[in-house]
Amino acid sequence: MKVILISHTPEPEKVVATAAKLCYSPCTIKETQEKLTSESIKSFVSMLAEIGHESPLEHITFTFGIEGVSRALLAQLTRHRMASYSVQSQRYVRNVNFGYVIPEEIKNSPEALAEFESAMKYSQEKYDRISEILEKEHTKKLTELGVDEKTAVKAAEKLAIEDARYVLPNACETNIICTFNARSLLNFFSHRCCMRAQREIRELAGEMLKLVKKEAPSIFSVAGPSCVKSRCKEGKMSCGKANEVREFFKNI
Repeated sequence: MKVILISHTPEPEKVVATAAKLCYSPCTIKETQEKLTSESIKSFVSMLAEIGHESPLEHITFTFGIEGVSRALLAQLTRHRMASYSVQSQRYVRNVNFGYVIPEEIKNSPEALAEFESAMKYSQEKYDRISEILEKEHTKKLTELGVDEKTAVKAAEKLAIEDARYVLPNACETNIICTFNARSLLNFFSHRCCMRAQREIRELAGEMLKLVKKEAPSIFSVAGPSCVKSRCKEGKMSCGKANEVREFFKNI
């Protein structure tokens, strides 16, 4: 897995402080900005984070580049609806010797790992074979309709791989670019940094949090699972390690 921060709103904490102060001030926007200092921005934004006044956070965004994650993770990530996603297509990109993500528990079991890798090899073989069969059939049909050979071959490949992709596994690697506003990110972290989240997306959330915390430390000062800021909300499903979790995210 590789995660990078591609871009973000310039001076994110100043933007948030300006928006929030405007709600309670008779001053113009310019006057509001002129009154802000580095210390007042830090203090005010930290207070917003503590009390949960989150609407001003929607004014700032962060765009991430994510590589080498599974399709299983993608399905979980895109459940967070208040974000924008661009994903490497299996419909238009041929999966030649596709990479795949191996869950830790499988890595730690030689017997399970052997079965897993055998399944990945089998999926690749069937993907290649189905693509080959369909390409030939589509090329034949298109040329019979009068399409020139070069165009027919190109179109046939696209038609073939969009159907052959159905045999590809959830473990198959993909690349994603996604953009969140800061309020949506806090919600994402509260769910996916939790110990109950699946390991792969938990690791992704942790890497994303490290990146945004460098750019907006006050905004994300209490970011993480619900137990970082208050009590654990998982009830009987709690991991029972709230103190350890708080300490970890305090130092992330």
